[in-house]
Amino acid sequence: MAARSVEEVLAKAEREEAEKLKSITVHKDLDLDYDVGNLLAVDKNRIDVREFRERTKDEFLRALARDNTQLLVNRIWKEPTERVAEAVVAKLPEPTTALPREKPPPKPRPPTKWEEFAKLKGIQKRKKTNLVWDDTAKEWRRRWGYKRAGDDTKDWLIEVPVTADPDEDQFEKRRKAKTERVAKNELSRLRNIARAQKIKVPGVGLTPTAQQSPSELSRAVGVAKTSTASAGKFQDRLPKEKPPRKTGKKRKFEPLIGDFSAERRRQLELLQVMDSKKPRLDVTRAVNKQMREDDREEAAARSKKGAGKKGRKGPGAGKGGKGGKGKGGGVRRAKPGKR
Repeated sequence: MAARSVEEVLAKAEREEAEKLKSITVHKDLDLDYDVGNLLAVDKNRIDVREFRERTKDEFLRALARDNTQLLVNRIWKEPTERVAEAVVAKLPEPTTALPREKPPPKPRPPTKWEEFAKLKGIQKRKKTNLVWDDTAKEWRRRWGYKRAGDDTKDWLIEVPVTADPDEDQFEKRRKAKTERVAKNELSRLRNIARAQKIKVPGVGLTPTAQQSPSELSRAVGVAKTSTASAGKFQDRLPKEKPPRKTGKKRKFEPLIGDFSAERRRQLELLQVMDSKKPRLDVTRAVNKQMREDDREEAAARSKKGAGKKGRKGPGAGKGGKGGKGKGGGVRRAKPGKR
């Protein structure tokens, strides 16, 4: 019994090993065309019609894809291998099949003003090292950025020049100059991007130029006024200055905490207006409009009646008439009770 069990175990192990070897061995009448660089395998064998009819379409395609993938994997492991981080990888050769691009190739970047100037003058670009020697710190430091070499903004003592104001803060002067340099470089970068995209240079009308229209000047004044902490609320107007246009309207929001019945009423009114098919009639506005039209008609009738009576002279009318006074004279009537 023990010998038979050992023989059965060995036979079973042999069968399993044979199945494993069979699983990685695929027979094809024609070898596949491989492009290992692109992980591509092209099968040129004819499809077995009888096998295709015996199986379903999905089963047949799944078996065919599995066999071709196995052949491609076997071909990949014939390439040179190496160990990288406790893993064995294969070195793929260069691709031989030219694959189409998903998108068109990018257009060349237009040169900046400095690149055009350098090409005109024949200036060659030389690559600078990232580290330079700092004589003050006596060590190698970065050329740019944090803890760079020759950073004069970190000096604890600055000598005041002879021509400078003795009360001027030299530390603040250096920091301000650095801020201006950074802003100038950023403006140049934005100008290059705008010129490459063929759009307007950012800041047109705000930065000083040789010629500016009145609209650009007014816009610059408006931006300068609204740049204060109060957004220009307490800024006085210049003489003959026109009020700014297109300043926008402030949005008004309902309070988060308050009477919810009022909010509910407003929502219901809005729903009623949206649901109604007929336009909403404002009775007060219609009555006021009709009253104004009636007043205009009465005024027009009175003016016509007065025009008909114009030129008629009554008793005592005219210059020097009885009871007349001044030009044209007039009729004086006695007050009631006085004769």
